[in-house]
Amino acid sequence: MTQIYSGETVTVRCEIQGGEGAQWTYEWRRGQSSIHSASTEHTFSSATESDGGEYRCWGTGSFWTEWSDVITLTVLPPPKPTMTLQPPWTQIYSGETVTVRCEIQGGEGAQWTYEWRPAKLHTPPTSREYTINSATESDGGGYSCWGRRSSSRTEWSELITMTILFPIKPTVTLQPSWTQIYSGETVTVRCEIQRREGAQWTYEWRPTKLNTPPTSSEYKIIRATESDGGGYSCRGKRSSSWTEWSDMITFRVLSPPKPTVTLQPSWTQIYSGETVTVRCEIHGGEGAQWTYVWSPAKLNTPPTSSEYKIIRATWSDSGGYSCRGRRGSFWTESSDTITLTVSSPPKPTVTLQPSWTQIYSGETVTVRCEIQGGEGAQWTYEWRPAKLNTPPTSSEYRITVTESDSGGYSCRGIQNHHSY
Repeated sequence: MTQIYSGETVTVRCEIQGGEGAQWTYEWRRGQSSIHSASTEHTFSSATESDGGEYRCWGTGSFWTEWSDVITLTVLPPPKPTMTLQPPWTQIYSGETVTVRCEIQGGEGAQWTYEWRPAKLHTPPTSREYTINSATESDGGGYSCWGRRSSSRTEWSELITMTILFPIKPTVTLQPSWTQIYSGETVTVRCEIQRREGAQWTYEWRPTKLNTPPTSSEYKIIRATESDGGGYSCRGKRSSSWTEWSDMITFRVLSPPKPTVTLQPSWTQIYSGETVTVRCEIHGGEGAQWTYVWSPAKLNTPPTSSEYKIIRATWSDSGGYSCRGRRGSFWTESSDTITLTVSSPPKPTVTLQPSWTQIYSGETVTVRCEIQGGEGAQWTYEWRPAKLNTPPTSSEYRITVTESDSGGYSCRGIQNHHSY
């Protein structure tokens, strides 16, 4: 079977072996139809699809030959070329090498010549590809081609557009994103190259101690130690082109922090009915997303809260409190225990100095409000009678006696808005 493209010229020839020198006339048939030609050959100029079919011939002179074997002619529409790139990226970086190729499906084995757009491509007309070495921005744009053989030509291929980018700068990131981690934690160092469009990158790291395959864009540090701290940077390579080095990212590996439990207010002895906040403080862990576990577990507080508020404390709130923190798979050790004692409120006592209950006008006496067991606390005082002109933070009142000062005196103490 012979295949040609519409528009091409083909000649069908009837050859009689051993019949040289004889005067032959010829008869042609296509299928079952006769062709009006007595010539030894029949030419199809600018063939069309309708010229396809099965052709045979015989000759007559002093005798008739038998019919020749059939030859089948197929006339096809010219194929449409396809533009391809090797490597197949339509975005490449300046300095890289790329081959532009014109592929004609079904045209294998034919002697094609090629025409390119843009015409600036300096390539022989018999070559179906063009290699751009060390691409520059001017090599960007659309490329198309056609093919020609004999008198037939294909149509233009679809345009393929190539963009030349400046080599990009990678970014090193950490996952999780903390630049301070604790020994024993796990961190992933990642080299990210934006607009990489599925390219096959290889990576180079600094420091080179990173034992990671060159095709991997990340490095996992499991159970970090102090020696893993420092600066990390990377660059990427594809084909023969390198990116520049990324900026360096630095992280530190610290000894695990130990939490501290504090009270606000800071008294470890409080009175029933008072309010106190128990707080878990992790020094050096600021900015991290911690969750907290408390002892005793009865503390009904969200795990993301670093504090617990005891409102109107009772005797059952007495005891030791400790905590520890968690982020990711890492746990701190437990804090030291702080002990809180909740006792019954004290009853104040009013005393006189001197201690006489009978005195003479003109003498001086000090009226004092004493709260047993309340030492060290920040008290304010309220007196009866209210006429006592004394600062609320003073536990005593000094009187130069007149007759009008006779009478009963009492007091109470106020702490955190609670009166005793």
